[in-house]
Amino acid sequence: MTFQNQRLAYGNALVELGHKRNDIVVLEADLGKSTMSILFKNEFPDRYFEMGIGESNMASFAAGLAVSGKTPFINSFAVFTTGRCYDQIRQSICTANLNVKIGGSSAGLSDFGDGATHQAIEDIAIMRALPNMTVLVPADCIEAVHAVRLAAEIDGPVYIRISRSDVPNVSEEPSVLDFKPVVLREGTDVCLFACGVMVDKALTAAEQLAEERVSAKVINIRCLKPLDEESVRALTCGIRTVVTCEEHSIIGGLGAAIAVALAKEDKKIGFVAIQDEFGQSAHNVDDLMEYYGLTPSHITSKVKEIL
Repeated sequence: MTFQNQRLAYGNALVELGHKRNDIVVLEADLGKSTMSILFKNEFPDRYFEMGIGESNMASFAAGLAVSGKTPFINSFAVFTTGRCYDQIRQSICTANLNVKIGGSSAGLSDFGDGATHQAIEDIAIMRALPNMTVLVPADCIEAVHAVRLAAEIDGPVYIRISRSDVPNVSEEPSVLDFKPVVLREGTDVCLFACGVMVDKALTAAEQLAEERVSAKVINIRCLKPLDEESVRALTCGIRTVVTCEEHSIIGGLGAAIAVALAKEDKKIGFVAIQDEFGQSAHNVDDLMEYYGLTPSHITSKVKEIL
């Protein structure tokens, strides 16, 4: 299995977009070499704005660029682009429905070395709560590129969640520019809804469950807002057991969105997610995924628990 880095895919996608559209501008908060927005700077230095360690100012500046007809992508670690400049995103960008794109890099637990202060485990919940905001959570590098292209076509604010970790490609090159739920594996006993880096783990869990004669359908939820609730209900038709899988707090993320979509359905729902707690430092991200119960074995255990 080949692993690739989402940050590099994201940065290259910005460059590709910059060649096609002169209105694309990129802003960075002193982390360009980490978010890989530096690739855009190397290609288009006159359309790249280094804002220093000032995410709030960056968001406000981007709002002004959007008003003047530009399509700005602002970049930093996810914990900063969603938390540190939340007020500016809410008041200056979302209330006016401005065309600003927000790149949240090193999301989830993927910044394993820097601990709780740098690990965004509530970013999806924050962005989902904002009216007019679209929330895209690509599962791999193919979808990271697709998310950048799609974000540029959407008229309004968009949040793109990018992992720091290398991830395997689990999706195929899309033929249509959308981010609808996609079935990656068919099954009849349980539906596994997953997003981001947890999609690959859900696929592995489905293989483990098959060995125990449990048939699991795996569905990649790539857009958490607006969630295609009609598709979610259709995909669970005839299947009473559902498990959601996310590298995010159990509060306000994928599990909460799926639960709302299925509120009137006769389903048993289980949640594989970070409980109501912060992250911590570790030697590697795999140790954190094990500690917080975000592995294929944890998914299979949850399925067997509620079946």
